[in-house]
Amino acid sequence: MLPLVTLRKFLMVLSVTLFGLNHAIAQETVTIDVQSQARPFPHFWEQMFGSGRAILSLRESYREDLRAVKKVADFRYVRFHAILHDEVGVYNEDEHGNPVYNFAYVDQIYDGLLKNGVKPFVEISFMPKKLAFNPDALHPFWYKQNVSPPKSLERWDDLIKQLAQHLVDRYGIDEVSQWYFEVWNEPNIDFWNGIPRERSYFDLYAHTARDLKGVSSRIRVGGPATAAIAWISDFLKFTADNKVPVDFVSTHAYADDTTLDLFGKEEDIPMDEREFRALSKVQEEIKASSQPDLPLFLTEWNVQGQRESRDTTFVGPALANTIRQCDGLANMMSFWTFSDVFEEGGPIPKPFVGMFGLRAEGGINKPSYYAYGLLHELGDQRIANASKNVIVTKTRDGGLAIAAWNLVDPGEKGSARTMTLVFDQLPPNARVTLQSVDEVHGNVLPIYAKMGSPLYPTPAQVEELNRQTALPAPEERRLDGGRLQLRLDPNALVLIQVKR
Repeated sequence: MLPLVTLRKFLMVLSVTLFGLNHAIAQETVTIDVQSQARPFPHFWEQMFGSGRAILSLRESYREDLRAVKKVADFRYVRFHAILHDEVGVYNEDEHGNPVYNFAYVDQIYDGLLKNGVKPFVEISFMPKKLAFNPDALHPFWYKQNVSPPKSLERWDDLIKQLAQHLVDRYGIDEVSQWYFEVWNEPNIDFWNGIPRERSYFDLYAHTARDLKGVSSRIRVGGPATAAIAWISDFLKFTADNKVPVDFVSTHAYADDTTLDLFGKEEDIPMDEREFRALSKVQEEIKASSQPDLPLFLTEWNVQGQRESRDTTFVGPALANTIRQCDGLANMMSFWTFSDVFEEGGPIPKPFVGMFGLRAEGGINKPSYYAYGLLHELGDQRIANASKNVIVTKTRDGGLAIAAWNLVDPGEKGSARTMTLVFDQLPPNARVTLQSVDEVHGNVLPIYAKMGSPLYPTPAQVEELNRQTALPAPEERRLDGGRLQLRLDPNALVLIQVKR
């Protein structure tokens, strides 16, 4: 017989070991009824992307990223700031103070988008300095946009009418009527310094909306484009009371916005749930308004995280989890941003500094780029499922496309997850294919480190990084008695496809 002290030590070690074994790999069984009723599942998360500011779209690096992301997400709209910035050259005044308009760069900007199969979601901002009430009201961003109200609303009216008429003359109303026009960007914070903020923005919105509709009633206009879902009820009341046109509601919410900013009070809401809660709140406000059927566009959002996490595999599962929760709550969610061709803080000094895009400086594909590619393959009909870690869809050819993931938030120590998918109403040995984005698939960071983390990668090095991270052909497997077992490491995302 072991001494009592030795026995206690043995039992303690055994208990710790068993606890570790039990917690090393979480287990989940997910039953999928193939014949259950499905409902429409529009790809609201990949219809629109954000990107820095207008003038960047003239760069070849921007357009290369746009084309690359369109291959995996096939997005339809792109939104950016500052189409009226002085660097675009839209507004000037002659020696007598009369307006002078120049739409040459505007044409190049929008021509470039349309040539690449993407339409503009026009954010009407910021103020040309010569039209500004305060020419020195410059935002601290590197490109120093002017955030002042206009010195003359009549001059502003004329600018908007001239811009809208020019676009209709150049592209035709059948084309322009497919665009969206959003008035300003985040006027509730330091991107607008009208006094009082809310009322002065509402006046600007009213003038702008009426100006656009005066050119053509088919032009679609909306707002208030606020940060942290602010002002929605007030905006809708103002437009209703004053008979101001509004075709859609737009606002912003980030997963790491505070609950105080989003909901007006400190609450213990996980960051992974804040997009869902924010969109639910906005939908309630829209439904309570005089126009309860207005479309809702979340024109900026991104997953939570310390900056460095945006370059990692975390983004894919966080994106998938947001899609799972927010299905049906927004017509489009515009991920900020598709590209790291981005200069709010100045030129990016090197790749992988935690910027928002799917492609790093130089056109290097991040894990999020490949994650978008996997999620693009989901079908357009969704089958309800209780799991918080899967999305089950039907494809147009009668097959299934399923996303499964193991989300571990930044800063947390996660463990692997074993997931068993049980398929009802399928042949017990049906063929399936799997593709993954995880630590060893589509993850550029270890390859970049092995390359020596070059500060300015050459085109050959960029090509090599993208070649090595390109996802391999799907792995083929068969169900075992109608079951498929997966092992998902932390922040793995896997696409399972079952052909008809």
